[in-house]
Amino acid sequence: MPELMQDMRAIIDDAIKAVLPESAVREALTNPAFTSRKGKGKIIVASIGKAAWRMAKAASDILGSGIAGAVVTKYDHSMGDIPGLEIYEAGHPVLDENTLKGTKALLQHVKGLSPDDTVLFLVSGGGSALFELPVEGVTLADMQDITSQLLACGADIVEINTIRKHLSSVKGGRFAQLCAPAHVFMVVLSDVLGDRLDSIASGPAAPDMSTSEEALAIVKKYGLKVKPELMKILAQETPKTLGNVTATITGSVTALCQAASEIARSKGYTPLVLTTTLTCEAREAGSFLAGVAREVKTSGRPVNAPCAIIAGGETVVHLTGKGLGGRNQELALSAAVGIAGLDDVVIASLGSDGTDGPTDAAGGIVDGSTEAKLKAQGVSIAEVLKNNDAYNALKKADALLMTGPTGTNVNDVAIALIA
Repeated sequence: MPELMQDMRAIIDDAIKAVLPESAVREALTNPAFTSRKGKGKIIVASIGKAAWRMAKAASDILGSGIAGAVVTKYDHSMGDIPGLEIYEAGHPVLDENTLKGTKALLQHVKGLSPDDTVLFLVSGGGSALFELPVEGVTLADMQDITSQLLACGADIVEINTIRKHLSSVKGGRFAQLCAPAHVFMVVLSDVLGDRLDSIASGPAAPDMSTSEEALAIVKKYGLKVKPELMKILAQETPKTLGNVTATITGSVTALCQAASEIARSKGYTPLVLTTTLTCEAREAGSFLAGVAREVKTSGRPVNAPCAIIAGGETVVHLTGKGLGGRNQELALSAAVGIAGLDDVVIASLGSDGTDGPTDAAGGIVDGSTEAKLKAQGVSIAEVLKNNDAYNALKKADALLMTGPTGTNVNDVAIALIA
């Protein structure tokens, strides 16, 4: 079992390295749509999201001196100064005062630009919370409240961002309008299933495919408590066309799963990517993945062991308790029940950014002994899941997956490694 655990950690670590933002930025900046504009005017770097610092640093290293701009990233995700760029850290997943401060500073850099100028817009997951300036009539408290409600009710990322876009002065294509007449060259690390540009970071520089009608329907669907004046703002439409943007997606959960597959194969495991669009309840995904592992052991379906069963995406959690955890920890803990007693299966689930929910863990990593370890301490996994307290349970079983902030963010990956 130690060898199986070691292989799992190696697959995880190397797969994350394959989707780090530095390589994504290097590739994007060779695009003729960008190189043809170099030397014509100013280059303003605007970098937002959990990977914002690393993307901006890579751009700085490539472009050298002469750039200006700002970076807005999550707390503890900055790694120092970058010449010419202002660095701000702010709240995630719920925005705070520093979100507004960083956004306002970034907007100052894109004022008064000419058609020859280029805004190098570096976008990564988490940008929705980290880059925000509410429209007139909407307060920070309003945005915090509605974001918290959406997170608690199990709304998916597209639904959450649909609401955010219609309350924002920078989302849903409005940032690109503020940059005009300059051209916006957008480089994207996608954390949205299907890579919808108008949903990644709520689409600050993408024509908005969502409508005000959809935003109002989401309010109704989840029974959100929204003030009447905000309902009027949600009814206002966002930009549907933009003429000053070129966009390129250079990293996604598909790339993460492919990297995990290739690394697993190199270690002697037959890989099988089940999906890159996993979106169900986290604990149900854990039970399903455990069921697949048992099927492999008993019948050799859908693939013979040794194998790596891989699923990428972003599950959801409906909060029923007041414990501590995240969707990946719930997935792993639920899977522990399904593989109890198996001595040759390890299941791990993690957020590629290294932080799962409001915790310091990336996710969880369990084996056939995890449930027994918790039972011996009087811990019922069913009760833990009911209270959404996966973090503390996994901690007792020494089953938290800790990576620290990785510097990237391309959704989640769950892997069942079967010897």
